[in-house]
Amino acid sequence: MEPPTLEGAGGNWATVGRRSRGGRRVRRQREKRKGKSVGLRIGTLNVGTMTGKGRELADVMERRKVDILCVQETRWKGSKARSIGAGFKLFYYGVDSKRNGVGVVLKEEFVRNVLEVKRVSDRVMSLKLEIEGVMLNVVSGYAPQVGCELKEKERFWSELDEVMESIPTCERVVIGADFNGHVGEGNRGDEEVMGKFGVKERYLEGQMVVDFAKRIDMAMVNTYFQKREEHRATYKRGGRRTQVDYILCRRGNLKEISDRKVVVGGSVARQHRMVVCRMTLMVCKKRSKIEIEKKTKWWKLKKEECCEEFRQKLRQALDGQVVLPDDWETTAEVIRETGRKVLGVSSGKRKEDKETWWWNEEVQDSIQRKRLAKKKWDMDRTEENRQEYKELQRRVKREVSKAKQKAYDELYTRLDTSEGEKDLYRLARQRD
Repeated sequence: MEPPTLEGAGGNWATVGRRSRGGRRVRRQREKRKGKSVGLRIGTLNVGTMTGKGRELADVMERRKVDILCVQETRWKGSKARSIGAGFKLFYYGVDSKRNGVGVVLKEEFVRNVLEVKRVSDRVMSLKLEIEGVMLNVVSGYAPQVGCELKEKERFWSELDEVMESIPTCERVVIGADFNGHVGEGNRGDEEVMGKFGVKERYLEGQMVVDFAKRIDMAMVNTYFQKREEHRATYKRGGRRTQVDYILCRRGNLKEISDRKVVVGGSVARQHRMVVCRMTLMVCKKRSKIEIEKKTKWWKLKKEECCEEFRQKLRQALDGQVVLPDDWETTAEVIRETGRKVLGVSSGKRKEDKETWWWNEEVQDSIQRKRLAKKKWDMDRTEENRQEYKELQRRVKREVSKAKQKAYDELYTRLDTSEGEKDLYRLARQRD
C-alpha cells in the first residue's frame, strides 16, 4: 500500500486539512486599516479618426468596462466636450480635421469630477479629476511619426514636459499615448522605468520614450506584465506586430496597477489595439477633528475666595455700578469675559478614556510593578520570575477591584445629597 500524499493535480502541494489564515473578520479589519479603495480601468487607443466611430467606441468601452480612455488621432477640429452615447463623454482638441487631434473619454459618473481641462496642442491634452478626495491627472499624447521633422518631435516632448512639471508630485498621473516608438524587449540598464516584456528591438524614437520616463520618474506599465507577444503588440499591420502605444504612471504608484491587457478582438481602429490597465486608488480615511468648545470654569464659584474675587472684578468692569444696566447683551458679555479672566477656561480636549474615572495612585503603582516584572521575566525565563509576575498580576486585579468599589461608594454617597441630584441627571445624559 502506497503512503498517502498531499501532492495535488499538476504536481502542486495542496493545503489539505489546513485552515487559511484570517477570515472575513480579519479581511474586514485589514480593509478598515487600509481605507477605502476605488477601482478604475484606464486605457489608450489610436482611433485613426472619430468620425462615425463615437457610438462604436462607447459600446467597446461599455463591454470592456473601461472608465477612462485616452484617444489619439481623433481628426476633429475644435476644443469641445461631446457625448458619444452609452453615458460616455469625449473631451477633445484639434486644429485640423485631416490630421492629429487628441482626447479623453470619461464614463458618465466621472464627468462631474473633472476639475480642469488643459488643451495644450493637437498632440497633448490633460484632465484633472477628483475621485474620492484623490487627485488624478489623465494625459493623452500623440507623438510625431518616424518620418516627421526633428523640430516637430522636440516640440511634442517639450509640451509633454511642461504638462508634467505643472502637476504636483503628490497627485496621481496616468499617461495614455501613442508614442510611435519601440522600447524593445528587455530592460538592462533601464530597470527603474520599464520591465522586460516589450516587443522586438529598440529604435531612436523608443529611446526618446525611455529618456522621457527617466526624466519625470515614470514607469511604462505595458512592459511589466508577462503576456504572449500577441497580447503585448499594440499595432498590427499585415504580418508585422509592434508596440507603440503605452500607459505610464508614477513609479511610486506602480503598485496600484494590478493588470494590463491588450484588447485583441473588437477594436474600433483597424491597425491599433486598445491597451487597458486596472488601477486601484487607495483612499485613506481622514479622521475628522471634533473641536470641543472651551468652557468657562463656573464651578469654581462654589469656593468663597473665587466668588469674592469674581464680584470685585465684575464691579470694576461695570465701573462700580450696583444696579446692572438695561442693555442685557452688553452686561452678559461683560460677565462672560470677567468669568473667563478670573475663573479660567477648560482645555477643550476630549478625555480619551472615560472608563478610568476610578484610576488612582495605588493602581498606577501596582501596574508599573507588574510591567517591570513582565520585562524581567521576558529577559530571564526562570520559575522565580514567573511566579513574581503572576503574583503581581493578581495584586493588580485586587487593586483595580478595590479602586472601583471605593469610587462607586463615593458616587452613591454623593448622589444621596442635594448636589448629587445634578450629577445624576448628568450621568443619565452621558449614558443616553
